[in-house]
Order: sequence, then structure tokens, then C-alpha cells
Amino acid sequence: MGLREVLTPFTVWKHVFDDPVTIKQPIGRPAAERYRGFHQNDLDTCIGCGTCEAICQNGAIDMVAVAGYDPEKGNSGLKPQIDYGRCCWCALCVDVCMTGSLTMSNEYTWVDTDPDAFRFVPGLEEPWKDDEEGYEREGKRVLSGIERIHMEEMEPEARIGNFDEIVAGYSRAEAILEADRCVECGLCVATCPAHMSIPDYIAAVRDQDYDRGLQLLYETNPFSEVCGRVCTHKCEGSCAALHEGDPIAIRWLKRHIIDEVPFDRRIELIGQPAEPTGRKVAIIGAGPAGLTAAFDLARAGHGVVVYEALAHAGGMMRYGIPEYRLPYDALDRDIGVIEAMGVEIRTNCRVGRDVTMDELRRDHDAVVLTIGLHMGRSTRVPGTEGAGVEKAVDLLRRITDGEKVPLAEQIVVIGGGNVAMDIARSMARLQKAEFGKVGITLTALEDIDHFLADPEEVVESREEGVKIFDARGPQEVMRDAEGKVTGLRTWRVKSIFDAEGRFAPAYDQSDERVHAGSMVIEAIGQAADTSLLGAALTEALEWNRGRIKIDTAFRTSEPWLFAAGDAVKGPDVISAVADGHRVARTVMEKLAAREVAQ
Repeated sequence: MGLREVLTPFTVWKHVFDDPVTIKQPIGRPAAERYRGFHQNDLDTCIGCGTCEAICQNGAIDMVAVAGYDPEKGNSGLKPQIDYGRCCWCALCVDVCMTGSLTMSNEYTWVDTDPDAFRFVPGLEEPWKDDEEGYEREGKRVLSGIERIHMEEMEPEARIGNFDEIVAGYSRAEAILEADRCVECGLCVATCPAHMSIPDYIAAVRDQDYDRGLQLLYETNPFSEVCGRVCTHKCEGSCAALHEGDPIAIRWLKRHIIDEVPFDRRIELIGQPAEPTGRKVAIIGAGPAGLTAAFDLARAGHGVVVYEALAHAGGMMRYGIPEYRLPYDALDRDIGVIEAMGVEIRTNCRVGRDVTMDELRRDHDAVVLTIGLHMGRSTRVPGTEGAGVEKAVDLLRRITDGEKVPLAEQIVVIGGGNVAMDIARSMARLQKAEFGKVGITLTALEDIDHFLADPEEVVESREEGVKIFDARGPQEVMRDAEGKVTGLRTWRVKSIFDAEGRFAPAYDQSDERVHAGSMVIEAIGQAADTSLLGAALTEALEWNRGRIKIDTAFRTSEPWLFAAGDAVKGPDVISAVADGHRVARTVMEKLAAREVAQ
């Protein structure tokens, strides 16, 4: 190296007293119309799904809580905060935004001495919040599929003649395509009553890791065969994909996992129960809540006996859901896994007749009441007393048991819930076999957009020939001079609830119809048969509008008795499963406390 090269660096000192050329505010030259500048976000349409955070490869986005935006169904309440020290303006976050709330302004100049000023939540205070120019996703261009992968289903003309299962289930190829649509936002987890690990088990489908998928299912739901078919799938109503197209088929993907794992393999993957604790728990009722609690308690090492009054376990899953929706062999496999954990189920054993509540209390460390809703309610309109009027739950139970049920060529069903659809479709099948045609009329108080039944049940009912009349209120079961049913008289419903939200239907009496039929079936709700409790315990317990009162831990007013499921919360399989887990935790805490005290 020569002398010149050594001295060259020192020559820059001649500029030490020159005026600086850097200016604090750059020249305000406007950017191109679609330049990717600082972000904008419509906070009112943002659902906080976090797909923007997940896709950002620079870790520039964090989901944070923002005042005034609370979590609700399908919305986490969180909003994206962007760190412009990391952002590379690639716009993937905009391209993947499920609601289109996230865009980019074309503003590119901003000067501040505080580096934290460049980390903010778009949509709050920035001056370009309402600028219309900038980058946004083009039209319908999306990064995931919009349409749900079709589930093969038996055609109406084929299914109406039998009770065979309607849907076929996904193949592996179909399941992978559907799983690929999931962006793993997790909004579904908060909506699911059992808080199942939905994004994780969908990822297991995508990875074809069915062992992992099954283990995830059994962490929160021992009735995945059942829920994979008949779950009310509230989770799908919160799915972020719903904002772009069809929600992910979460229910069908759950079923796909369970279909891919043989029964013996399920037991192997779940593992053996803990060592016996010597504690004993009695559970009354072998429905979803009772059997879920039994599953958890048995896995913890406690001795569990389930007392069931009917001939088979399953509760309303077996005796209230037709076999074309839930095949009994699928239900039996779920129950079989629970029995494999050491749970003893005593069927045809009615508490109050074969064993008393006092005996259960004496012989067990805790008693859990999960009796379900097996009694039908009546409209009590004139004409409902007497032959020709039936309760839906009674008929469904008799159909399950293979009994011959009353049948007519023309039947009127009252109700707009799933039970009403189930009995209408079941009786339609029996009519088809007996008379070669369907003659079912269904009336409901609610208008069609507010039916309590699942939308697919309504669609399939109509496909099978059920005629639905919505917003019709029953006034009288018509009978002839000999007392035989001839039809149902209804008025058009103007409103169902009064100004205070109380049930008080109002009718337009001038809009009257008579729906012809020689049989009427009431499907307007169910009640629990609490006669098994006996007079003394019934008097001792606290009640809430006809239901046993419980606290948040499912404890009744009697310290030895717990209650859960449909009888205290209302009918829904997945909600009953969630209740079963919670009441099991409370019982285990009680048993652990007693252990410490001793």
C-alpha cells in the first residue's frame, strides 16, 4: 500500500465544516397510485383472525388488544400492530386478509425522532387512515380455496326409503384439499363449547398424521364419531373463511380423522388409566355428559358406575337422533372406548326403582346426575288430549327400539327444531315404506330464517317431501264427531316475544289455515324426568325454572350431588360433552380435597 492510499481517508476532514445536505422533511413527491405504503385497517370489519401475523415472514405483525373492541363470536377483538422496522412492504398480509379490512395507503414519507412511532395499530390515529389510494387485494383473488370440498351424499329418492346413513365421509384426497383451506386462525376454538384443538387436528389431516389427530380429538371429546356427524358445528359459524366463501368443513374433518383410525388403535393411542384411587363415583344417565364425565374420572383412576334406565347407553344420542344421521355402530364405538377405560355401564337399571338415591349416596364418594331430556312437552292447545296426538321424543325412542309406531297417510308436525325435523323425516321414511308416498306437513312459530333446526336439516327435509309452513301458530287440533284427528288449525304469527323479551306469541287471526292430517306430532321441546329423585330430595334441592339449580362448578345445593348436561343446560351434544369435562374436574377436586383432609 502506497502513501497516497494511507492518507486518502483523512482528506474527508475538509468537509467537517460544510453545511449538511440531509434535510429533516423529504420532498413531498406523491407516490404512484398503487404504491405499497403504510398500512390501513378498517377496525370495524377486522375480525382479529391473525392470518396477517401468521403469514408475515419478518415477524413485523403482532395481534394486540385495542380499547373498545371486545371478543365476540367470530371475532377475537385483537388488531394487528405493525413494526415498520421489520416490515418489507411485501403485502402478503393484505393478500391473505380474510375480510379485506387490511389495505395499504400510498403514503411513504414520515419523519420522527422516536423509533417507536413506527410501531402502531393501523386504523387508529395515523393521518392517512382514510386515504383511498394505495394497494389492496385485487377482486376475488385469494390465497386459499373459496368453496368447500363436496361431501358425497345419498340422493333424496334413494334415502327416503330407508334409515341408512346419508353422508359418506371424505376420502383422504378430499380431506387434504379441505384441510388446505384452513388458515389456522383459531377463532373456531373459542366458539366450540369443548374448546377442541381445531386448527391442530385440521393440520394433522393435512399432514396425514391420523394418530396425532386422534390424540388431539380425545383431549377434549370422547364422542368424535358422534360429533363428526351430528355436532351443531357452531365453530363453523365463526370460521374466518366464511368471509370469503364457505366455512371450513370442521365437523366432516373431525369425522374423517376418527374414520381413519381403527377401534383397537384408538385405545392404544389414548393409553391406560391411572392407578386405581379407591374412590367411587356414581353417574345417573348414559348420555354425552354422563359418559364424558365417566371417561375423565376413569382415566384418573376412579371407579365409575353409570346407571342407565334404558336398554342401551347413549341417551338422546341414541334415542333422539335417527340412525340415518347417526348410525348406532358409530355411537357404540365411542361408547366402547369409554368402557375400555374401565367404566361400568349398567343398563335397564332405573334409579328410584332398581336402586335408590340414598343407596347411591351411601355407596359412592360422589353422585353425578346427567339424566337428559326424555319427556316431550305439549302445546296444550284444544284437542291435544286423546288418541292421534303424539310426542316426538316418544316416537323417536320407539323407532330406535324397533317398535311399531302409529302411522297415518297424512301427518302434521308442530315444531321448528332438529327434533321436529328428525321426527318428520323418520315418519316420512315409514310412510314411504307403508304407503309408497310421503305426506308430512310441518308447522313452526318461527319464520324460516330463524328456525332452530340446522339449515341442512331443513333443506334435506324439503328434499324428502316434507312440506314446511313457517310462522304458523297452532290453535287447535281438529277432531271429527267421533273424536278422530282431522287436522291442525293455525294462525299466522306476527311476533313471538313481547317488548320485554318474554315468550308471548301474537297472531293475525284473519290469516287462518287448517292443515289436514289424521295424526299430529308435537315437537316443541323436552323436559327431564326428575321423579327418580324422590319427594325428600326434590324438596331439599334448589330449582331454577323447573331445572335443578347448579353453580358454575356444576354443584347442586346438596354437597354430595352434582348435575350436568341437557337437564340443566339444554339440548346440544357438544355442550353436554363440555359439561361432562367440567363436572368431572369438580368431582376430582372434591375427591382430592377429601384425600388431603384424611
